[in-house]
Amino acid sequence: MKVEIWSDVMCPFCYIGKRKFEKALEQFPQKDKIQVEWKSFQLNPAMKTEPGKSINDYLAEVKGWSPDYAVQMNDHVSSIAAEVGLEYNMDKAVVANSFDAHRFVQYAKTKGKGDDAEEQLFKAYFTDGKNTADHVTLLDLGTQIGLDADELKSVLDGSKFSDEVRKDIYEAQQVGARGVPFFVLDRKYAVSGAQQPETFLGALEKSFSDWEKVNPEPLVSLADGANCTVDGQCD
Repeated sequence: MKVEIWSDVMCPFCYIGKRKFEKALEQFPQKDKIQVEWKSFQLNPAMKTEPGKSINDYLAEVKGWSPDYAVQMNDHVSSIAAEVGLEYNMDKAVVANSFDAHRFVQYAKTKGKGDDAEEQLFKAYFTDGKNTADHVTLLDLGTQIGLDADELKSVLDGSKFSDEVRKDIYEAQQVGARGVPFFVLDRKYAVSGAQQPETFLGALEKSFSDWEKVNPEPLVSLADGANCTVDGQCD
């Protein structure tokens, strides 16, 4: 059964939601039958990459907050992240457009490395304070998860996987995602936000139960002896 997760690298609750979903998945007895696919979403497609600007100043500008309030809000989010074992250093976060980071993930997905790419990006952005729009940074992250450096450089230097990113963003509108993280289970059930593991586990159980009814396990033959078939052959 497929679980699709719409996410943006600059969304602090997406990394938190990833951890909470992973905790639920660990407790799910049929976890080996769950396929997770990461989908692209941009909270601010028009964002300019500005490495010299702090995320607190950026939030103060776009949301009309005071700088002190922006710091307070980021400290609050960091404390929530710490509860699930994540280290957020929001004072080091780089203001960066996420489009190329999404192309990086789309390419990684073709190599079976989508989840690894998401994890690397989140850590780079929230913990390490790296510029996730920078191609050198993305190349470094890619090689760390086993992607071919030359092939990845070719992707980043051009426009490959741009259509895939835009398709995901369009699909998000079709499934009702107005924010992220947004989890869609078997294209039937949706969970919005970084919910508690218990909520994710309940959603997995419900959606998998429905999925299993139309995708039954094939019978395993334990013995094969003399029989007659529908065409009249007996042996």
